[in-house]
Amino acid sequence: MATYVNMDQLRFLLHEVHSMEDLFRLPRYSEFDKESIDILLDSAKAWADQDWYPFYRDMDEKPAFYKDGIVYSHPQVKKVMKDAGDNGWIGMYFDREHGGAQVPHTVVNAINHILEAANNHLTGYLGLTAGSAHLITTFGTQSLIDRFVAHMLAGKWAGTMCLTEPQAGSSLSDVKTMAYPQADGSYKIKGQKIFISGGDHEAADNFVHLVLARIEGAPAGTKGISLFVVPKYLDNEGEIGAYNDVLTAGDFQKMGQRGYSTVHLVFGENDNCLGWLVGEANAGLKQMFQMMNGARIDVGMTAASTATAAYYASLQYANERPQGRRMESNGRKNPNQEPALIIEHADVRRMLLKQKSIVEGAVSLLIETAKYADFYMAGEGEEKKENQLLLELLTPMAKTFPSERGKEAIDNGLQVLGGYGFCTDFILQQYYRDVRIMSLYEGTTGIQSLDLLGRKITMENGKALQLLMAKIKQTMAEAETYDELKPYVKKLEAGLADVQTVLAKLVPLAMSGEYELFLADATIFMDLASTVVIGYQWLKMGTAAKKALVTGTGSFDQNFYESKLHTMKYYFKYELPRTKACLDTLMNEEELTIVREEEESVII
Repeated sequence: MATYVNMDQLRFLLHEVHSMEDLFRLPRYSEFDKESIDILLDSAKAWADQDWYPFYRDMDEKPAFYKDGIVYSHPQVKKVMKDAGDNGWIGMYFDREHGGAQVPHTVVNAINHILEAANNHLTGYLGLTAGSAHLITTFGTQSLIDRFVAHMLAGKWAGTMCLTEPQAGSSLSDVKTMAYPQADGSYKIKGQKIFISGGDHEAADNFVHLVLARIEGAPAGTKGISLFVVPKYLDNEGEIGAYNDVLTAGDFQKMGQRGYSTVHLVFGENDNCLGWLVGEANAGLKQMFQMMNGARIDVGMTAASTATAAYYASLQYANERPQGRRMESNGRKNPNQEPALIIEHADVRRMLLKQKSIVEGAVSLLIETAKYADFYMAGEGEEKKENQLLLELLTPMAKTFPSERGKEAIDNGLQVLGGYGFCTDFILQQYYRDVRIMSLYEGTTGIQSLDLLGRKITMENGKALQLLMAKIKQTMAEAETYDELKPYVKKLEAGLADVQTVLAKLVPLAMSGEYELFLADATIFMDLASTVVIGYQWLKMGTAAKKALVTGTGSFDQNFYESKLHTMKYYFKYELPRTKACLDTLMNEEELTIVREEEESVII
C-alpha cells in the first residue's frame, strides 16, 4: 500500500516536540500513558489501511448524488459510520457519563490526521456527528441528551450544523430561519439552509440538525439568534418516529470532496417541522461557536493531512521516475549516462522540501493548538484561562495556514509529476481538487483573518499575543543553547519584530475608529503572522531534533533527526522571507481597496 502518512513523524511531534505526556498529570487524562496512546494510533492506522485509503479514489469516481428526494452515498460511508460507532471512535473525547472515553483532543487530532490523510471524504461524517452531539451534551437539557446522543455516538444517527442560508452566506446576522414557540415547549421551525455537509445520505437512519434560527420577536442581528435541535425524524421512545418535515432539496455537486455529501435543506415547508431550544434563547451563536471552533481545527487538520498524503505521493514518484541527467563539472550533461531519478534534480528537491516544510509545520501547529484545548478543558484557575486565550489566538491560524499553504504544497506536488500530475491516472489531481474547499469551509480565509486581527490580537489588551510571545521566546532560548540553531533564532526574532512593527501601525487605527482601514489587509496580516508562527514550530522541531542527536535519547535514527534539521533550514531560507513582502504591503500607506464616499463611482 502506498505511503500517505508517516507514523514516526506523528510520534515525534506528540512525544518529543509537544510532550503530550504533560497532559497525563491532569485528572481527566490520568488513565492514559504513552503506550496506550501509541496503541490507539496504531489501531487508527490499521483501520485507515483497511477501510479508508483503499476507497479514496473510488469515492471521487462514484460521488454522492441526489435522486428522487434521496441522497445516495458511497457504500463505504455506512460501513465506516457503523464501525466508528461500534468501536467508540465517534465519541472518543466525550465525558464517560455521556458514553465517551475522555481521550485528549491532542490524540483525537493525531488520529484524525491519520484518517484524513487516508481519505478526507469520510472524516466529516464522523466529526460533524461528534461535534453536534457534544453541543447537545454541553448546552442541552438531560431530556435532549437522552433522546439523541447515544444514537449519534453509536453511528446510527448523524449530526450536522446548519448555519448558512441562501440570502445570507457567511453573514449570520442576516439569518432568516424562524422559530415559533408552541404550547408544549417545542418550536415550529421554518426556513432554508444550504451547503450542509453530511446533511443527508443513506448511511444514517436519522439526522439530528443543529439549526440557528430566530425566535419570533427576537432582536435583529446576531443577538437574536438561537440554537435548536431539529431531527429529520422525530424520536419515539428511543426509536425513529414520524417524519419531521425536513426536506432535502438537493445535493451540491462539487469539484472536490465528491464523496462527502453537501445538501440544501428546507425546514417546515408543510408547516410541520418541530425543534427544541438548546440552552438559552438568543445565545445560539455563542453556543454554536463551540462546534465552529472545533470544526475550524478539524478543517485545518484535513487540509494539512490531504497535503501530507500528496507530499508522500509526489515523493514516491520522484524516487521512481528517471528523467534527464545531472550536470557534470564541465557544465555539460553526458548523454551516455543513465537518466537520473528526478529526486536528484535541485528544483525537484526544492519543491519536495517546500511541501514537507508546510505540511509538517502545519500539523505541528494543529497539535499544539489541540494541546491548549485539552489544558483549557481539564485545567483549573489561571492556567485554564491562559490556555483558553492561546487556543483562541491560534485557532484562526491553525485553520488558515494549512488551508492556504496546503493548496500551494499540493500544487508543487502536482508540478513534481509534470504532465502526469494533471492526469486522472495519478492521484495528485484529486488531492488538488479536494484541498481547495478547505479555505472556504467554516469561515473563509477572509473571515478567519478578520477574526485574528480584529478580535484575537486585541482581546484582553493583547494578553493572548503576549502569552504566545512568551512561548516563542522560551523556545528561542532553548534553541540558543545549540550553536547550529543560533542563526535561526535570529531569523525568527526578526520575523517577530516584523509582526510588532505592523501592529504598532495598525492598532492605533482601531483606537481612532478607523476600523475599515485597520482591517483592510487582515488577510495579509494573517499570512505574516502564521508564517512566523510556523517558523516557531520549525524551531521547536529543530531544537527537539538537535537535542536528540546530542543526547542520544531520541526514539528515531540519526537520519530522521537530520532530516528535521534540514527541513527547518529550508523553511527559514525559502519560506520565512515571505514576511518581508507582507511587511512591505502592510506598511504601505496607499489605500487601494477601501471605497470612500467620494470614490463610489470608481469601477474596478
